[in-house]
Amino acid sequence: MPKRIAQITRHTLETQITLELNLDGTGEHSLHTGVPFFDHMLEQIARHGGFDLHIEAKGDTHIDDHHTVEDVGITLGQAFAKALTDKRGIRRYGHAYVPLDEALSRVVVDCSGRPGLVYQVQYPRERIGSFEVDLVMEFLQGFVNHAQLTLHVDNLRGTNAHHIAETVFKALGRALRMAVEEDPRMSGQTPSTKGCL
Repeated sequence: MPKRIAQITRHTLETQITLELNLDGTGEHSLHTGVPFFDHMLEQIARHGGFDLHIEAKGDTHIDDHHTVEDVGITLGQAFAKALTDKRGIRRYGHAYVPLDEALSRVVVDCSGRPGLVYQVQYPRERIGSFEVDLVMEFLQGFVNHAQLTLHVDNLRGTNAHHIAETVFKALGRALRMAVEEDPRMSGQTPSTKGCL
């Protein structure tokens, strides 16, 4: 399988983002978005997905973190789409259940070529430190729209907001890792009866 690497640069009046992604990495990462809790969550995707991920982002965080978080999602989605190319030989589907103490979340992904997000997560409070929990969904929406993925995210239980968020991001990394893995039985075929994704 050829190297699945992408570099994306996105500059707007609100954010300036440079992102590098290697789907076949080892979890190496450097993450500087200006939003510390978000960096911690992105680290979960890289580490548990086994993706090399490097992000440098500057945004209008003096207003709030919304534009930065959403635009990183968009940029990461673009990188996934570019790195996957025609998706030949991949498993296509992935899923993961991840616990963290009392919290348990499930993420299911389909590299379908169609953006779709079902997000069933409720948090016991509106913020984790200064990070607004609503921004998790904004990140995921930007990601699926540009990665062209179908994503179902369900928090099954949990009382600690940090634990809930962390299980979502860890499960996302694991599910994506499974979905983009090479399936030796597919031998370069497209995993669809349509012949394309």
